[in-house]
Amino acid sequence: MRLISLRQLISAGRVPGDVAVCKKPLKRAKTAAKGSINLRTAQHFSYGEGDSTSTKLLIEKTMKRILVIEDDKDIVELVRYNLEKDGYQVLSSTDGASGLAQIRKAPPDLLILDLMLPKLSGLDVCKEVRRDISLNRLPILILTAKGEEADRVVGLELGADDYVTKPFSPRELAARIKALLRRAEPSGVPSEKALEIGALRIDPASYRVTRSGKSVPMSTLEFRLLYFLAARPNRVFTRDQLLDGVWGTERFVTPRSVDVYVRRLREKVELDPQHPVYMKTIRGAGYLFETRAS
Repeated sequence: MRLISLRQLISAGRVPGDVAVCKKPLKRAKTAAKGSINLRTAQHFSYGEGDSTSTKLLIEKTMKRILVIEDDKDIVELVRYNLEKDGYQVLSSTDGASGLAQIRKAPPDLLILDLMLPKLSGLDVCKEVRRDISLNRLPILILTAKGEEADRVVGLELGADDYVTKPFSPRELAARIKALLRRAEPSGVPSEKALEIGALRIDPASYRVTRSGKSVPMSTLEFRLLYFLAARPNRVFTRDQLLDGVWGTERFVTPRSVDVYVRRLREKVELDPQHPVYMKTIRGAGYLFETRAS
């Protein structure tokens, strides 16, 4: 994989999908090189010359909306260019506070979030989104230079669905976004029925979980993992089996990430996460959803 600066890419008038982005921020050129591509208008290339304004608005309404909260404008432009080529509508914000306000005003279909942001950190944005019951199913992909395993774990524990480190491949980023959006769609499988186990009610039709009648905020991936286990009670699943069953073939998380999601679920569905009644760990084997006590 080649490592090349964004300025070189813009000057060349193209952004190959297999090129990684430099970690080091680049100063933006005041004027683009003659003959270079205007990345902000790249999405208009998909429209024909004679298309009407109403046709354009109709197309934009059907496009998936992705919000990028990132203070490095060069990275924003690169992400925008590649995603608009794939048919997404890309919005952006350069700080956490305005980004969170934008989410609340008009929730996107997916959020790409940097961690080191001015005014409000990416982790705080993630926590606020997951705390809001009207937003907690929003897929969140963290895109950051903080690549240590501890940072990944913290990001996933706070509610992120995926974690990509800089430098990154735009092609890999697009694949992960596609997988997250696909998993965020309701499965629509008629055979999936609501489950009532003890104080819990798990409804796949609405992706809603209640405990003793009170709604439990939950992301789409958290819900799918919970339903997968609860629909197959008292059976032990290894991490790899859970990855295959919940994340499917298009997965970019490691088996250890399953531990993070299980911890998140325990904090939401268990009265005492340290002594779980439902989400049990079978040491050396995996996890099961216990219903015998219920």
